[in-house]
This record gives sequence, structure tokens and C-alpha cells, in this order.
Amino acid sequence: MSSPLDVEPVPKQTPPGSDDIDTFDVGVAEVVSRRPVVGLALGVVRDGRLECFRGNGVADIATGAPITEDTVFRIASITKTFTAIAVMQLFEQGTVGLDAAANEYLRSYELVLVDAAWRQVTVRHLLTHTAGLPEVAHLSGIVRPDFGESVEAGQPLPSLAEFYGGSLGVYAEPGTRFVYNNHGPATLGQLVEDVSGKSLDRYFREHIFEPLGMVDSDLLRSEQVKARLATGYEIRSNGVEQVTERDMVTAGAASIYSTPTDMARYLAALLGGGSNEHGSILKPETLAAMFAPQYQPDPRIPGMGLGFFRKDVSGHPVVRHQGTLPGFHSEIAVALDDRVGVMAFTNGARQADFWLPAEASGLLKRLLGPTDHAVHRSVPHRPELWSGICGWYGLDARLSDVRLRGMMGFGAEVFVRGGRIMFRFLTPIPALARGFRLEPDDPADPFVFRIDLSDEGLDAIRIVFAQDSTGVTRRLHLDLMPLTLDKQPAITNPRKWTTVALGAAGGAAALKTLRSAGRR
Repeated sequence: MSSPLDVEPVPKQTPPGSDDIDTFDVGVAEVVSRRPVVGLALGVVRDGRLECFRGNGVADIATGAPITEDTVFRIASITKTFTAIAVMQLFEQGTVGLDAAANEYLRSYELVLVDAAWRQVTVRHLLTHTAGLPEVAHLSGIVRPDFGESVEAGQPLPSLAEFYGGSLGVYAEPGTRFVYNNHGPATLGQLVEDVSGKSLDRYFREHIFEPLGMVDSDLLRSEQVKARLATGYEIRSNGVEQVTERDMVTAGAASIYSTPTDMARYLAALLGGGSNEHGSILKPETLAAMFAPQYQPDPRIPGMGLGFFRKDVSGHPVVRHQGTLPGFHSEIAVALDDRVGVMAFTNGARQADFWLPAEASGLLKRLLGPTDHAVHRSVPHRPELWSGICGWYGLDARLSDVRLRGMMGFGAEVFVRGGRIMFRFLTPIPALARGFRLEPDDPADPFVFRIDLSDEGLDAIRIVFAQDSTGVTRRLHLDLMPLTLDKQPAITNPRKWTTVALGAAGGAAALKTLRSAGRR
């Protein structure tokens, strides 16, 4: 078996900080006062159980049904973590190798390299979003609901083989860049089906849901799911509007339905080394390897595990994942050493894909006890180094990578304004293009910074600058996702024409799609 797992299991420790759940209640009250939502579910998981649950608002406006622990939500991209666990179960059985070519296991379609000289796509590449796959499989998807990956609820779903036409193109050399997308996890779901001989919904039910006691979870919109499924809404300029129900073709990336009760059992297993009070889904050492850095463009960035994003919350290691579909937003975050987790689900909000992860992180910080400030104010600036890092840094992405393009445009610019070192995205989104102060974050490393995005409802972002062997700054890395941007010649800086160029190239259409179709 390739790539043996040699990571130590997550240690079982008593969580630090106060057990007083009143602290959590104060945080919940603050969230609902500043974030208008139709319905919001928030929960704390600790000691293997749902320690605290708070529901706010309604699951359905017409009936007035309240949000409860048993309300069914679409958890969207959190599905990707379940698909990753299914793959790792096959790894434990010895039927799948992490560093073997994914095409060795796929029977329904193949991954095709645009350059035959590139290395093959491995299972590990698919698990870390480094397989070189695009965000949008078909260019027409840029202007279609869910990027062309869904059909109206109740309509027949095409198979992935039909959707991809028998092959899925790989447009960057595997292992060289991170691009978040649905097609890698969807392909992993197909791999699970092809290797196990079971449909993905059956595999999840038999190997994950049932062992963990997740009795109200399903990959399909079953009758049991529909009976308690929250209605999805979006808050728009004319008020609250119900979204049209759609089913995802890329099921392994975004299709699970679940309840806070069931998701608490899932988080309990993540915190319990792969087991909860109902059963086990993975060995502790396997789960620990999933949480360890598997793609890390720079050691100063937490990076990506296998199916999970890694994060540092004031010195506490955390793994997390977000989910977004039209009308539904979700977030899970677990502090590994502290053995406490937070989950959040909403069925109607505006731009919750931006603020829900930050709010969940804030609630988790309250449970962890006293923590450092997001941005350190006591580290001195080093202006003598600024000329080396100022300039613009290009984003290596295709025009069809609409999530990245929609948020970051062509990349980022570092500059000085008012005697302060600043950072801005080269994007038509005014809030991100106006510029943020770069605050030194490490007294031992003058090339490590953070930017405070609290005014935008986001967590602070760590930005690090990397130098080549001659000491020249060539790249910057962000922990927003493990993204890398390369420094470009000053003469090519697109700042003056970014908005016009993006509009002509389809950036405006991508942004419109992000608002109407959602970012998964």
C-alpha cells in the first residue's frame, strides 16, 4: 500500500476554558442581532454529545415551523468531508492507494491531462483540491444555476459519465496549484461507487450514517428527508424569496441532507478519533492523517488536510468545512486538542457564505477561553523591507474559475498608503478592492502579516511572503484557502483596468452567478 499513515492519533484531552454555556448564549444573541436570518441553528459538541443547541427563526415561513434539532438542512459542501471519509475507509481496506493514479479505480469516465508530460492525478490530489481540475466543467455553466451542476428537483439526474461526456479535463499539472471545486470530490464519489460496487447513497448509509447513528441523514431527497426539510430562502432587495429546489449532479461534493442532531453525532466522531457512542467509521490514526497538513504551499500556512481545511484559531489547531447552496449555508469547526466543536446552519440569509464561518469561529473562540487577538498590535513594522514586497501578485486561475475570479479578480496588490503597508484584491468588489492594512504578525519573521477583515464580517487572514534563494520576494500565500499568488512585472499591473477587463471577460457574469446560484 502506498503512502502509509504515520501521523499520531488526535490526543484525548480535557477541554480548557470555562464550561459555562452562558458564554455561548451571549455569543448566539450577538450573532442573531447583527445577522438577519430566516432560520439559524447553532450547536456545541463536547464530550461526545450535543452539549448545547440554539434554534432561531423558522424552518418555513408559510407554516411558521420553528428551527429545531431535528430540522433537516442541506449541508452542501460539508458533503465533501463524508466523501473523503468514504475514500479513507477504502484506503484502510487496502483497496485504494492515496498516491496511486485515480484512473486506476475509475470505471465510469477518465481524467484526461491536457499535457501528456504531466504527472497523473492521484487520489491524494483529488482529496486536497490540487488535481488541476477547473471550477466549472462546461463554460456554459458560468451563467447557469449552480454552475450547470444541478437539475430541478424531481427531474432525472444524469450520471457523472453523462455529465462529463466520458472524460474530465485536467488543465493544470496535478500537485502544483490549489483550486477549490466540486469535480474532484464528485470524482471521488464516483471512485467509491466504482470500487465498492455500491451507489454512493447506499455506501454512505451503510458505512457512515448507520454506524454513527445518523438516522435522519441521506444523500438523496428521500420522503423522510422531505418531511422535515427546511425551506430555503434568500434575502434580496425586495425582501425574502423562496429558492427553487434543485438536485446536484455532483452529489459527492454537495448533496447530503442532515439535521443538527445527526451532525452532532458526526462531529462527536471527528473529535473521538473516528468513533462516537453509536459506532466507528475510521481508525484514529487514519482520521489524524486526514487532519494533518497534506497540501501546504508554505509551512507558515495551515494548509489542507484530506477533505478538511486546516485553521489556526488563536493557537488552537482546528479543522473545518463550509457549505453553500442557494438558500442554505453551513459550517462545522472542531478544535482537535480541546475536543470541542461548533456547527451552524441557516436556511435564509444574505452573503452568509462570507460571514457564517467567521461567526462560527467567534463562537468557538468563546468556548476555548482566553485567546489572543486576531491581529497582534505589538509587533513592530519593518518599512525598510516594504519595497521588496510591494507590487502586484497574479492569480493563476482560468476565467472559468469563477469562485476565485469573483472574489479575487486578477490577484492582489501590495502598496503603501498614508505611511502604512496595504493589501487589496484586484477585484470589482468595492469592499475587497479598497485596501486593508497589513499588520505584522510574527516578531521573528518580518514577512508574515495579517489583515483584519472584521468590518466585512470575516476572520483575519494571514498573508506570508516567500523569497527565492537570492532573497527576492517571488510569491505570497494566503490562509483564506491555501492559495499562492506569483509576483508579476509592475508594467503589467491591471489595477487601472481591472473592473473593465473583468466585465469584458465575464467577471461580472460570474459575480451575478455567485449571487443567484450560490458558492458551494
